Amino acid sequence: MQQDTLSDALSSINNAARTGNEYATVAPTSNLVKNVLVKLQEENYIGVFELVEDGKGGKFKVEVKPEINECKPVKPNFYVGNDEYTKWSKRYLPARNFGKLLVTTPEGVLTHEEAHEKGVGGKLLGYVY
Repeated sequence: MQQDTLSDALSSINNAARTGNEYATVAPTSNLVKNVLVKLQEENYIGVFELVEDGKGGKFKVEVKPEINECKPVKPNFYVGNDEYTKWSKRYLPARNFGKLLVTTPEGVLTHEEAHEKGVGGKLLGYVY
């Protein structure tokens, strides 16, 4: 039984990257998962993805690129202020300027660098490097 769609989505992508699969299947879908996938695509961690309707909430077929070393959710979703991104990146990312934290903000899903530039805080969703 699935509880958290975003956690399941990031775990599916991480598992596909570890096993060397070219595609990952992310099910069920949600707007948050779609927005995170768009952000991962913009940051060049995944390739194209498409929605496949299966009558059970749909699923995404995601092209996984070999650039992903790790892609995991952060639980619980901590609130991050604009001045705290350095602290959280030290905790979850392996090195400075390597990888991205995914943050949901009032302006949408952003990386920690974009959120810091815009001066907004939000909730920490996950990380990828």
